[in-house]
Amino acid sequence: MSMLDGKTALVFGVANEHSIAWGIARALADEGAELGFGYGIPQLAKRVKPLTESVNARLVEECNVNDDEAIDRFFEKARATYGTIDILIHSIAYAERADLDGRFVETSRSGFRTALETSAYSLVALAQRAEPLMGKGSSILALTYHGSSVVMPHYNVMGIAKAALEAGVRYLASDLGPQGIRVNAISAGPIKTLAASGVSGFRRMLNHHEKIAPLRRGITQDDVGKTAVWLCSDWAGAVTGEIVYVDAGWNIMGTAMPT
Repeated sequence: MSMLDGKTALVFGVANEHSIAWGIARALADEGAELGFGYGIPQLAKRVKPLTESVNARLVEECNVNDDEAIDRFFEKARATYGTIDILIHSIAYAERADLDGRFVETSRSGFRTALETSAYSLVALAQRAEPLMGKGSSILALTYHGSSVVMPHYNVMGIAKAALEAGVRYLASDLGPQGIRVNAISAGPIKTLAASGVSGFRRMLNHHEKIAPLRRGITQDDVGKTAVWLCSDWAGAVTGEIVYVDAGWNIMGTAMPT
């Protein structure tokens, strides 16, 4: 018997086959979960839909997480399709390129609002709609990055957004815990994704990570996917409000020189 047999998961944030969200989706499907997907913009449909067909998803819909009416429509379809859900995956982040390339002190008001609303408030908005469909033993899982806690080059306003996201995880865990709904986040090490391509110097960061991390290796979709399965399963039934690092130990290191 697989770990997630009989469970239904909604996955937000797949952009292509390299997305962390897709690695998680594959892992959930491999462990028996039924999947539904929400993608952000119409242009992603041609990339996302062929992937979702490979896991026999019954619900694959556009869902702009900055539009309350769009979220409502998506969850109405989720209720009609599945009745209830057990797992919600939030792998959504966006900031304007100009607010990543410059100095943080030069962040625009509109850029700050865009990053925080899309990357952090969206978790709250999705949790609001998911709560009535979730029962005891359900799980909400978000994706974050260590730039929430320390300064990372060219991360800027996204670091602030991820810090807000992580605080949101803790407050949601407190609110939803009495209903038996757990809320956690995975802080993944650098992975070559569409979002990462927008970070200047990412390749150098990736190479540095592999030289410094205690395990001396990079991180894969499978690494994150396996941890996600554990966090969404009954095996992690007493774990909530946590930020779980999947980064080969990078986050424990202080100043270090490559060997």
